[in-house]
Amino acid sequence: MIRNQKLLAALGLATLLSTGQMLAQEQPHVFKGAKIITVAGQPIENGVLVVQNGKITAVGTADKVRIPKNAQEFDMTGKVLMPGLVDTHSHLGEGSGGDSSAPLHPDVQIIDGINPLSDTFKRALAGGITTVNVMPGSGHLMSGQTVYLKMRDGKTIGDLTFCDDIINGICGGMKMANGTNPMRSAPFPGTRAKSAAMVRQLFVDAQAYNKKVKAAKGKADKMPERKPNLEPLVEILDGKRIVHFHTHRYDDVLTALRLQKEFGFKLVLHHVSEAWKAADEIAKAGVPASIITLDSPGGKAEAVEVSNANGAALEKAGVLTAFHTDDGITDSRLFMRNVALAVRAGMSREKAIEGITIAGAKMLELDNRVGSLEKGKDADFIVLSGEPFSVYTKIEQTWVEGQKRFDLANPQDKAYATGGFRAYDGILHYHAH
Repeated sequence: MIRNQKLLAALGLATLLSTGQMLAQEQPHVFKGAKIITVAGQPIENGVLVVQNGKITAVGTADKVRIPKNAQEFDMTGKVLMPGLVDTHSHLGEGSGGDSSAPLHPDVQIIDGINPLSDTFKRALAGGITTVNVMPGSGHLMSGQTVYLKMRDGKTIGDLTFCDDIINGICGGMKMANGTNPMRSAPFPGTRAKSAAMVRQLFVDAQAYNKKVKAAKGKADKMPERKPNLEPLVEILDGKRIVHFHTHRYDDVLTALRLQKEFGFKLVLHHVSEAWKAADEIAKAGVPASIITLDSPGGKAEAVEVSNANGAALEKAGVLTAFHTDDGITDSRLFMRNVALAVRAGMSREKAIEGITIAGAKMLELDNRVGSLEKGKDADFIVLSGEPFSVYTKIEQTWVEGQKRFDLANPQDKAYATGGFRAYDGILHYHAH
């Protein structure tokens, strides 16, 4: 009986091998004939990309890459392959952060407010986005902890996170903001100077708490009372958690830089509407910037001087620059189109491509896994009908860890890309204004 079961299992495996129906994570997939933009080096004409078990196993020219046996081959002649896009600032998943009871909510975790089944994630896939930093809203000085997600097929938030332990691990950064968003009536600060003072006091409290924790040297009887609102601040002070700072005006950008210098935390500036004014100061501080481009600016007084030339100014100053959607402020499906506006305004094509791939990956400290097409990295890539940033180019496929997650040729997927009646049911995020 056992022998017969083994024989049947062997026959079943042989059938899978012969019909090419092995799971994408098990069977080598070979993509041949495309122009491959690796981001790690020069584009490869007539390139070959090999993926298996969710990882890239080879990438190069047709004469250099060995095709594995029993691989499933895909003819990509005339197409362009490039890394999956990294969105450093989004609000997908219908999540919400801190409430209006206080201006500082460092203990709030956006993972507790995200719907992992939300069809808003389909927008990201239709736009070629494979990695996303989901934020709580910016209506606070500190609205809570962000989470870095991979656009896998999953039912729980843990299925989508980069971190293995969503309870005890550090799964994202910390969202902070200044300017007009958190300037409301009490208990909110009301003024810019008071905003900075309240943030400064919280970090001072965290320093004192951290000192007590370290003095206890792990002895339970000497540990201070646990303070969940200060623990993530300690992680920031220890360099384990990144601060993602929403800021627009020149003076607000300088305030964020002063706070970073005072407390020594890792900082990524977000939006930076007046980056064209502050580029030299940002470069001197050695801080990266994640910016947004708009085809129809307006609606916020502090962003009135936003410029799509910010990318060019930051590039000239030598600042590591990425882009984001702030979805639903801009649509994830149009991410690449929006970044083309920065190229039109003077940013180099090469730095713009880096800005939606490896630069964002570096800002999230995920560049060992995503952001470029290199051997050993996650098999996250997109298939384009033509050159990036062309108005005629369409995103035809989005692959995440070797699994096809979006296919424009699939009518259901196409509906998410092009819209239509009830194509989406998900709501926008809640800023708690």
